[in-house]
Amino acid sequence: MPSYSAKTESDGVLEQLVNVRRVATVVKGGRVFGFSALVVVGTVQGKNIPTKVGVGLGKAREVPVAIQKAFENARQNMQVIELQGDTIYREIVAKHGASKVFMKPAAEGTGIIAGGPMRAVFEVIGVKNVLSKVMGSTNPINVVRATVKALRQIETPETVAEKRGKQVEEIWGEANGE
Repeated sequence: MPSYSAKTESDGVLEQLVNVRRVATVVKGGRVFGFSALVVVGTVQGKNIPTKVGVGLGKAREVPVAIQKAFENARQNMQVIELQGDTIYREIVAKHGASKVFMKPAAEGTGIIAGGPMRAVFEVIGVKNVLSKVMGSTNPINVVRATVKALRQIETPETVAEKRGKQVEEIWGEANGE
């Protein structure tokens, strides 16, 4: 049962609750219930600020404590990603567990075409135009991790040109079929 809450902003970091689920531990006296919370945090790209995204998982006996732990975990595990304005540089496919995600850059005005967990990641990092698809398992934890893995794999044309020893114009020409 996915639950998506509104994002909140504190010190320039956008936070969004993706999922809260009830878990049970079976002990001698019966079941002990707890909660597991999945959150994403991100910073939107600025002039001297790189875009960062973090995923956090928190577990506790009460929902607010689990959410707080998840936000702390996500802030500690933030990773830098490369974006092209409000979209991504190129098509990318990534897999985590049984979840496979496909992302494609979109034209201005397209919006975020993505399912709930992927949409949460795109919203906290400031992506406004992207086409995406989840294949295989739709487990929110695996979908979010596959999305972040895909975003981390994307490189700028400058980085690719430097690795290949070419000019950026040559790389963009190859990408556009020239």
